[in-house]
Amino acid sequence: MNVLVDICVLPMGVGVSVSKYVVACQRIFEAADLSHEMHSYGTNVEGEWDKVMTAVKQCHDKMHEMGAPRVSSTLRVGTRVDREQTMRDKLDSVYSKMEI
Repeated sequence: MNVLVDICVLPMGVGVSVSKYVVACQRIFEAADLSHEMHSYGTNVEGEWDKVMTAVKQCHDKMHEMGAPRVSSTLRVGTRVDREQTMRDKLDSVYSKMEI
């Protein structure tokens, strides 16, 4: 089953800047060949359920390896079985209604 997720992974106990941790997760999504798009407070990821969830776990594992004693994630998950829909499809639907 395909899934669209919006994830924000927060390493805790590492100071104020977390950009190097964001880079690490982006690399994990790329290595997993998952379609993903970073935004200012997280990343949208789409792909097969198990593949996406494996990458989420790898993000946590990697942050711990990088020295984060604690990692917290917020994850919103959406699935459809009536038709295929990509992140781009969802945006295009809204933009077309805005006449952009």
